[in-house]
Amino acid sequence: MTLYKLSPSQLTFAWDECPRCFYLDVVMGIKRPPAAFPKVFSRIDSLMKHLFAGKPTSAISPDLPPGEVTLQGKWVNSAPIRFDEIGAACYIKGAFDSLLAFKDGGYAVVDFKTSSPSQAHVAFYGRQLSAYAYALEHPAEKALAISPISRLGLLYLDPVDIDHSADHKRITYGGEMTWQEIPKDEQGFLDFMRQVLFILSQPDPPMSKESCPFCAYREDARRHGF
Repeated sequence: MTLYKLSPSQLTFAWDECPRCFYLDVVMGIKRPPAAFPKVFSRIDSLMKHLFAGKPTSAISPDLPPGEVTLQGKWVNSAPIRFDEIGAACYIKGAFDSLLAFKDGGYAVVDFKTSSPSQAHVAFYGRQLSAYAYALEHPAEKALAISPISRLGLLYLDPVDIDHSADHKRITYGGEMTWQEIPKDEQGFLDFMRQVLFILSQPDPPMSKESCPFCAYREDARRHGF
């Protein structure tokens, strides 16, 4: 049985954008050209981690149980995920944004997003958060193990205004902060992983998504003999 390494982000962007490209990447090592990712978003993510480090959970949202922001940017590595009827297995490896520890027991995995809140993000980013939660609760040997993960959530920073200092040497961005809780559903996550591993176990890649520009580019190149 082939064992593949999957990152939580692959289960969101890569899978949704095109299952064929996902298959080619994971199974055959044929990667898409890297997309441009503005450095400012990585910088904001780092500043958010620093801002909330060691803060009470009320700094994230007053609706959360009492607790503290404990771990940030830690790597997780899950035990293998496999299904008897499927000839492929995988493990999850990646680094989460932040972890909350509640005083009455339990933990929450939190991801920071620089965007406007959206209900559509619940299912999309829920896979990513569920992957981190699964890896923490079902770790590989000697990997980080934390349980129970009782909550998942997104903390949005939505930039809404801008100001500058009197000496014109400093600009300050202002943003609205929104907490969006994601329902934890381990069985739903495993059902999704069953679908993913079924695709990865096939001898040939699936059909491309019609909207995939990379597959369209490859098809045009083949059509012209390149």
